[in-house]
Amino acid sequence: MIVIPIKEGENIERALKKFKRKFEKTGVIRELRDRQAYIKPSKRKRETIKKAVYKQKIREKEF
Repeated sequence: MIVIPIKEGENIERALKKFKRKFEKTGVIRELRDRQAYIKPSKRKRETIKKAVYKQKIREKEF
């Protein structure tokens, strides 16, 4: 359960923003999206390698 302490006279929008940030850090939504469809381990590995290659190419262009 997420608990957000609110100070006296604090804006409700600020409290909502804190809640959303904490909720996002828990990773519940990301986990739900991942569980919607099964991805084979080989395909998952291929995608991570693809992302790593992409990131490496971008880093090489910077220098």
